[in-house]
Amino acid sequence: MAVEVMTVEVAEATASGFAAIGAGLAVGLTGMGTGLAQFSIGGAAVGATAENKDMFGLALLFTVIPETIVIFGLVVALLLLF
Repeated sequence: MAVEVMTVEVAEATASGFAAIGAGLAVGLTGMGTGLAQFSIGGAAVGATAENKDMFGLALLFTVIPETIVIFGLVVALLLLF
């Protein structure tokens, strides 16, 4: 039985690949989570705005808040890649 020894180049390439997969997962999963959150928040915001026009600013604020999660995911991805 021959035992293969992992060279430094192979180890660096593997680590770089896993970092790219992790960065993609960080952005992709946070994006899907934000989409699910905005799905329900957006519907409620439209309903509240239809009943009372003064609720538009608050409804817009509640709709924008989940988008910060994607920004955190992007920051994590950039930290993994650089």
